[in-house]
Amino acid sequence: MKQLEIETALQILKPKKEVFEAIADPDKMSNYFIERGSGRIEEGKEIEWKFPEFDESFFIKVLEVRPGEYIAYEWEGAKGRMLKVEINLEDLSGNTLVKIKEGTMENDEEGIKWYGMNTGGWANFLASLKAYLEYGINLRKGAFDFMKK
Repeated sequence: MKQLEIETALQILKPKKEVFEAIADPDKMSNYFIERGSGRIEEGKEIEWKFPEFDESFFIKVLEVRPGEYIAYEWEGAKGRMLKVEINLEDLSGNTLVKIKEGTMENDEEGIKWYGMNTGGWANFLASLKAYLEYGINLRKGAFDFMKK
């Protein structure tokens, strides 16, 4: 049975350095994705992310960083499962192609649930990153308030 892995991408009309900073800097990331972060994404660090729609925090262990190009970390992407996330930034004539991979999980009921939830989460991340960098809009503001009930 083939394992599941999430792969998604989106072009952002900003240079790689600016896109990288929007992902690595928790103050910038709090304008479009997280409520707050305990620190900058740097190799070897463990960072806490708090999302506005969840009571609990999520922890990431940063595995590798190549400034302006690549970020890899592990997090509990599915309950009880540490999964690797890779974010690659590619230059497209002064703009940036952001490619994200997360995985892997078994192709079973748990894996399919993870695949659906996290694929939607990464699509939201990319759309929110694009809206923030290109238009100064926070798409997540108020979008998930219904989850707090």
